[in-house]
Amino acid sequence: MSETFKGLVLRQEEGKTTSAIEELTLDAIPAKDVVVKVHYSTLNYKDALAITGKGKVIREFPIVPGIDLAGEVIDPGSSDLSAGDLVVSTGWGMGEQHWGGLAQYAKINADWPLSLPEGIDTRTSMVLGTGGFTAALCVIAIVDRDIKPDDGPVLVTGAGGGVGGVAVMLLSALGYEVHALSGREGLNDYLKQIGASEIIAREELSRESKPLERETWAAVVDTVGAEVLATAIAQTKSEGVVSACGNAGGIGLKSTVFPFILRGVTLRGINSVTAPRELRERAWAMLSEHITEEQLSLLTDREISLNEVAETCEELLEGKIRGRVIVNLEA
Repeated sequence: MSETFKGLVLRQEEGKTTSAIEELTLDAIPAKDVVVKVHYSTLNYKDALAITGKGKVIREFPIVPGIDLAGEVIDPGSSDLSAGDLVVSTGWGMGEQHWGGLAQYAKINADWPLSLPEGIDTRTSMVLGTGGFTAALCVIAIVDRDIKPDDGPVLVTGAGGGVGGVAVMLLSALGYEVHALSGREGLNDYLKQIGASEIIAREELSRESKPLERETWAAVVDTVGAEVLATAIAQTKSEGVVSACGNAGGIGLKSTVFPFILRGVTLRGINSVTAPRELRERAWAMLSEHITEEQLSLLTDREISLNEVAETCEELLEGKIRGRVIVNLEA
């Protein structure tokens, strides 16, 4: 392919990050095995930090940001895919150390893309994106710990975000009683719509906790970290599991060994960036089976073009966007 295509390129000039839509060729993209025509990407919080230069996300400039992409295989390279296959790729350092999804074409390693499962098209996969994929990994950790709906309620913190929202949907679909922690009262109706049976104000857990508190949760999906995570751990029932995947509230964790040695609580870290293929396939299959069209529409805030990315990043960082932002690379 010799013709040019559009991509958002980040460069660094005098220590400052600049972003601009540029005309690119495939030769401009650092060498990778599989060529994908990108249909959709998304805007995640990490993308917004990278594009605005407000976070130290990028390892090497210049780069095309975008930690997610979905599209059509043009050249399968050494992968087991075929030209024309529809694929999704998330993580693997895309948009951070490797050129990512916010361009009309991408080059990725052969072991990164997954064929889309039945029932999920390229747009749907980006409505879910890394957030939905991470939520599925959190839920799998709970299921694999043999936590059953009869064991008690499951807490989801940061339930108004992308990961938390999909976690609420999946857990509810699997029959669990879901209690949603949120700092935004205006989302209460939304959280009930997606499957939460109880809404908890963030302040109830965002505090200094005792080493052990009343056993309340059979399991926890935590996207917040810091005090919220420490309190959730202290309230988790014997042999319960806490899936920790985020740090929206901070990176610190002030806890004690008591929940672990006196109650047998498991703290399970979730790494969505380099999750193995088998686990990725299982997560996408879970999303395909349990997330409905109605829920997807509730998750989606808006669909934008590449030209609208920069201004939308500012809104995202200011907390003005509730749901997922889909970037249509064909628009």
